[in-house]
Amino acid sequence: MSYEQYSPTGFRVLPPVVKNLLIINGLFFLAMIVFDSIGSIDLSDMLGLHYFASQKFHVYQFVTYMFMHGNLTHIFFNMFALWMFGSALENFWGPKRFLVYYFVTGIGAALIHYLVFYFQVDPVLTAMNAFISHPDFQSLNAFITSHKFIISDNSGEIWTQFQKFQSDYAVLTQDHQNVQALQGCVNFVSEYREHFLNMPVVVGASGAIYGLLLAFGMMFPNSMIYIYFLFPMKAKWFVVFYGALELFSAIWRPGDNVAHFAHLGGMIFGIVLILLWRRTDRKKRNQYWDSTGY
Repeated sequence: MSYEQYSPTGFRVLPPVVKNLLIINGLFFLAMIVFDSIGSIDLSDMLGLHYFASQKFHVYQFVTYMFMHGNLTHIFFNMFALWMFGSALENFWGPKRFLVYYFVTGIGAALIHYLVFYFQVDPVLTAMNAFISHPDFQSLNAFITSHKFIISDNSGEIWTQFQKFQSDYAVLTQDHQNVQALQGCVNFVSEYREHFLNMPVVVGASGAIYGLLLAFGMMFPNSMIYIYFLFPMKAKWFVVFYGALELFSAIWRPGDNVAHFAHLGGMIFGIVLILLWRRTDRKKRNQYWDSTGY
């Protein structure tokens, strides 16, 4: 078998791990639609990955978030890439190594995403905590001037509380020592802190998919990938292009509601794991040849 040119028809088209991942993702997506239609359970909120400081965070979400998707387009392209790149890699590595790689890159993607998120929100949380711990007009004003509230009239009860908070803040601007208005602001900021921490929810297998893309580029660097089924590009340059695109988007388009750092995280954990495996395999081969006397 040549590893220079890749075509799905040259391998087992649907190896077992890829097949089961496709089935599980499909079942989760259908369950999400059903529960959403009857309005009983928000599976995305339950199984999507929340920030570790959120009240809604659970450790199992590091795995379950990979099986949740926002819409049909999201799951279609992720599953298409899983089949396209994952089938080649599972045939090349075998089911066990492929499954380990898939989950390591998926979990690693989430870790990188929220590590970056931590540094982004830490100043905001520090300002909120400073006001809650030592409430005065100066610390409240420092928080307000450094943060844009993420609230709308669709945010539920917190929107009503926000309107009262604005009234209390207006009172404090005239009377910095007004105890009732100050306590009202403390109550709101405490509630808003939980709302702020509960909002971020990561869903989708994209982090693991980008890990698969990285692995495909390393295992089959000279294989041709047809962009939009028309434009050929070698896999190694395809990986470089998408990695650079994600880095650019992460830095210059941080508010586009796409977890670009998670994509980069999947690629980072992927290259580390592949290099570690290569080192381990090389060591095993050397030990084998040493033991045989060659």
